[in-house]
Amino acid sequence: MKEIIAAVDFSDVSVPVLETAVKITQALGGQLHLVHVVEAEPTYAAYGFSPDDYPALHEIQVESSSRAQIKLSKMAEQSGLAGVQTKVVQGQPLHALLQYAKEVGGEMLVLGSHGHGFLSSLLLGSVAEGCVRKAELPALIVPMKKSDDS
Repeated sequence: MKEIIAAVDFSDVSVPVLETAVKITQALGGQLHLVHVVEAEPTYAAYGFSPDDYPALHEIQVESSSRAQIKLSKMAEQSGLAGVQTKVVQGQPLHALLQYAKEVGGEMLVLGSHGHGFLSSLLLGSVAEGCVRKAELPALIVPMKKSDDS
């Protein structure tokens, strides 16, 4: 069975990513995994602090993960596919996605591109670009649809 991984960030490009991943999953008779990455909690030790010194940060992390799981579950229902796997992972987005893909034997990544341009990608990095460069499996990049007035 083909393991298709759709990475969503809940932005406007997430719906086209889901639609594309569903089509691919149906065409290949595969299993769809919906994944969202929550950035890891800050490293406290380097500054001489522990997570107990800033409990609000931990609470925000837990709440973010909980809300993401609820959103993923709703997207799984909207997909119309049975047995969609959902997973919230923590870490740096590119590394976390590639690690998850390896863990589940992913055979294709589907993710969106926000189309911010070269300078933004250069300064901020791009998860989509990183997946194309570093993934050991095919990565399909779904572009954000441009509005008619742009």
